[in-house]
Amino acid sequence: MEIQLTTSEIRAILQGCQHTLRLVGSSKDYRRLQSSEYFSTSNDVVLNDAFNILGEVVDPIDEVEQVNQQGEPRYGAGN
Repeated sequence: MEIQLTTSEIRAILQGCQHTLRLVGSSKDYRRLQSSEYFSTSNDVVLNDAFNILGEVVDPIDEVEQVNQQGEPRYGAGN
């Protein structure tokens, strides 16, 4: 089963995830956990990294949408 989402829905979901990560990261309990000597991830990744990565996905989505709204050829079309 394939899930069909519009670009607006994809953007909203990703931005919602960013907002959720920001809320979690700003909580006192999470900051306490992350500062524990026992808190570690396999790649030294922290919650803020995930937030930033989502932003790096949302930004190009916005750029593609702007190009498409200006009537420019879509990426990959005819190339």
